[in-house]
Amino acid sequence: MVDFGRIQKELREIGNDKASGVTVEVVNDNLQRLIGSVPGPKDTPYDGGLFKVDIQLDEQYPFAPPKMRFTTRVWHPNVSSASGAICLDILKDQWSPALTLKTALLSLQALLSSPQPDDPQDAVVAKQYLSDFETYWTEAFARDSGDHEARLKRICEMGFARDEADKALAAAGGDENAALEALLGGG
Repeated sequence: MVDFGRIQKELREIGNDKASGVTVEVVNDNLQRLIGSVPGPKDTPYDGGLFKVDIQLDEQYPFAPPKMRFTTRVWHPNVSSASGAICLDILKDQWSPALTLKTALLSLQALLSSPQPDDPQDAVVAKQYLSDFETYWTEAFARDSGDHEARLKRICEMGFARDEADKALAAAGGDENAALEALLGGG
């Protein structure tokens, strides 16, 4: 059975700690359905961003880890660019009831600071990170958002749904031709 008292205590702790920058909101008054926010770590390509995280707590919480996934798109080896799924040990087999939602959110922030490409959630991103680090940072984070919108618009003009085109572009690291090839079934 869910320990709602503990969840409320954790939410108060997060709300009282403005220094960490992490926040959590309850969705529709359901303490098992939350939305977290994690600020991008300083001096990283994520600096200045605010990353939303879907959080679901099942009946075993805190004895089972929270189910978390990014709803904000993140280009990172340990985050699926398609679904936002996160590869982080404390969200799987290294969870302990001593850990909290705040600990988990701060761990996500730390993960953004130190990618682990040898244990990837997204093989395409990890491959780019390992084989072409310079392009990884430039393409993923320094790219002008107008360029992305222009590529997305061109693909949509060819008859592809925006969501489909956006996912293909993300999976292709912003490479319009590779995204088109994947959408056409060639990749």
